[in-house]
Amino acid sequence: VQLQASGGGLVQAGESLRLSCAASGRTFSNYIMGWFRQAPGKEREFVTSISRSGGYTRYVDSVKGRFTISRDNAKNTVYLQMNSLKSDDTAVYYCAASENVIGSSDVVDYKYWGQGTLVTVSS
Repeated sequence: VQLQASGGGLVQAGESLRLSCAASGRTFSNYIMGWFRQAPGKEREFVTSISRSGGYTRYVDSVKGRFTISRDNAKNTVYLQMNSLKSDDTAVYYCAASENVIGSSDVVDYKYWGQGTLVTVSS
């Protein structure tokens, strides 16, 4: 499956952004989807994931209550709504697809990756 992330940009602290990740090539609903991020000089970290049907989600503690992951299997797209953004959220955000591990925060469990979209939050 090919993944194309979009929606990044420059925002002020406290503002919102919505990222999208469009999938193509294979049946989107077969994949567990996740969002990761990588800040300059840091390792890639798990942000959130969503099950195939959308009924199960998981978030890293630092974004709970601010970020929401969702998916539209009819549109082959997963979204990340980011509210109350902080400067610490500045990173390149990647969407990823896993074939069989629900709720994993480990990069090795995601076989397919998008190219990343940059989110910059100014304080």
